[in-house]
Amino acid sequence: MRKLVEQAYADRGSGNIEGLMSAFHADAVFELAGEPKVLALAGAVRSHPNVREAMTGFIGAFQFIERDIIAFIADGDRAAVHSRLTMRFKDKTFTTELTDLFKFQDGKIIELVEFADTALIKEITAGA
Repeated sequence: MRKLVEQAYADRGSGNIEGLMSAFHADAVFELAGEPKVLALAGAVRSHPNVREAMTGFIGAFQFIERDIIAFIADGDRAAVHSRLTMRFKDKTFTTELTDLFKFQDGKIIELVEFADTALIKEITAGA
């Protein structure tokens, strides 16, 4: 699980959408936890094509400069990863922490729920 997650993070960081999507199950769900009425990026998308579209949008908007994994905990078919990220949105560079909750099926990511500082994201993306 850790190897799959670390490769997916590396692919996300380098903008390799094909590599990133190879980590996801065909029936995958991706959710940015939060209230969509407050942050339009929040909410869940289901199925490989919709996850691809969401990830392509995130890759285009947010450049990952550096990721430090603070903690990685795995239990059965689930894993939790606490990371510190330095990223860029347009001309704004910032550092934040997030937690990703993964569920795996058939050796792929079937579910990814990401908990991020949605207030910070809203502030950074305001007016974009």
